[in-house]
Formats: sequence, structure tokens, C-alpha cells
Amino acid sequence: MTRVRQAAIARLGAWSARRHGPDALPLTVNRRRIYIIPTRFGLALALLLAAMLLAGLNYNSNLGLAFGFLLTSLALVAMHHCNRNLLGLTVDAVAEADAFAGTDASFEFLLRNDSGIERCDIEIRCATAAATRSVPAMSYNHAVVRMPVERRGVIRMERFELRTRYPFGWFRAWTYAQTPLVVFVAPLPRGDRPLPSGAGAAGAQAHAEARGDEDFSGLRAYEAGVPLKHMAWKVLARGGAPAVRSYTGLAAQPEWLDWTSLDRLAPEERLSQLCRWVLDCDAAQRPFGLRIPGAEITPARGPAHRTACLRALAAFPAETVR
Repeated sequence: MTRVRQAAIARLGAWSARRHGPDALPLTVNRRRIYIIPTRFGLALALLLAAMLLAGLNYNSNLGLAFGFLLTSLALVAMHHCNRNLLGLTVDAVAEADAFAGTDASFEFLLRNDSGIERCDIEIRCATAAATRSVPAMSYNHAVVRMPVERRGVIRMERFELRTRYPFGWFRAWTYAQTPLVVFVAPLPRGDRPLPSGAGAAGAQAHAEARGDEDFSGLRAYEAGVPLKHMAWKVLARGGAPAVRSYTGLAAQPEWLDWTSLDRLAPEERLSQLCRWVLDCDAAQRPFGLRIPGAEITPARGPAHRTACLRALAAFPAETVR
């Protein structure tokens, strides 16, 4: 039964995609996008109402017929309210998320209600994960859907859903947003190997005194080839010996986090160690580059650079073994 239900849901989603085509966010739900069916409670209520009406007709019970028609009217009004709960609602989302294997990927959604009625119990569903929010009239609300991710890789979901069973749970109305959601699942950061020390041309001297532009450390004797911008012109003007300003800085030679430096580890262990190094370098605000088979990211630093490196590790093909 579960397989039949999943197959039916997949076919309905594919049919909806062909019918509406790709969607651009933000998306406002119109009448043609809303689908509605009775829930199990709704089907049970329908059977009960049918039995009540048949019994009322059979036994000529006006009270039974009146009660049956009253419940039928209530069910029709509930169906209308369930449909209206989604109608005109606007949804926006951050379509990309980053996570580590074994944790949760978080998608952020914004629901906006421009009507004068409150929208209650709106469920946002991404695959098997969901979050429920209510949106006051003429207002908006945020929602975060957290989806567990077990393995490294890039997960792409072609659509997400908005659902509701308001007000009584007798009907379920839903709509599809044909907007892909992508999760970049980086390897779990682990490994005990130290960071590559001075992977640049300066070798181990990269972490010693460097000529940078951060902190002035004093004067030293002039040497041929020193840039003129470092000359101590005031000292020379006072008749002193030629001297240059010396700087010490945090700008050591950039690190190269290289796949080939971990040749004794399995592929997934290498990725985990590289991920650990990326986070360590970023925390220390050290410029670093990443080299893996099929990709090379030039040295830099900052949140955007860290994200690019982590996504490169996430997208590394699982079948690559060297």
C-alpha cells in the first residue's frame, strides 16, 4: 500500500510539473494550483453521513435527516475554508543550503499573507521533513525546515509543498512549488593530521617574520631591491643612513590544502581531513587554497571562500578513488 501511495504521489507531482512548469520565487498560490482531497477522517465522516441519511430515509426520521444535512453543510464549509487557507498565500525560500554529513540541513522559508484573514497551520514539506506555521492577517512569518542528511554529496529536490488540514482535519489541501532545492552535504570534519606548514614557496619561514602591510616593527638597513614605498624618507632627510621600514604581519604564505598530501588515507577520509583543515584555516583567518582531483580553488579567505571549498568537497564524485 505504501508503494502504491508513493507511486501515485510521484505521478501527481510529475503531472503538476508538466502542467505549471518551473516556478520562480516568490510564488503566490492561485486557484489552479490547489489540490484538495478528503483525509481518512473525512472519508469516515462521509460514510457516517451516508449511513445517517439512509437511516433517516428508511425510518422516516426528520431529526436524523436534519442532523445529517447539517453535518453535510458543515463539511462543505470546512472544505471551502481548507482551500481558502492556501489561496493567495505567497511563499519565498532560500533555495540552497549547506550541511555536514550526519547533521541537519536547514531551509529557510518566508510566508506572506496579504489578505485580511489569518492563515492557520500551514505545513511546508521538503521530502520527509516539514515545519508548520500560522500567518496572521496582513503579516508574514518565517519557517525553518530541518532535513536530516546522512551522506556526503549534493541532494537536489525538484519541488516542495505547502499543505494544510485546517480547520477540522477532514480535508487536505496542498500545492506544489516547482522550484529546486539543493543541499550541499560536506563530509564530516574529522582527522588528526596537522595543517600543512608553509605549503607556499617560503616553506617553514612562512610563519616567521614576513614583510607585510599589517604592523610596523621598526627600521632596518637599506637593501637593494626593497620597494621604494618602504623607504624611511624622513630619516634620510635628516641626514641619516638609508633605511627602510620593516613590517611584521599575519599575511603568511597561503596554505594549499592538497589531496595528494593525504595519499595513505581512503578517499572519504581524505575529504574529511580536508574539511577539517578548511574549517581550521577559516577559524584562524589564514588564506588557503584547495586542490582536489577535478577542481582547484585559488587561495583566499572569508565566508564565501569557505563555502566554495566545502561545496567542492561535497560535490566530489563518490566513485573517484585517486
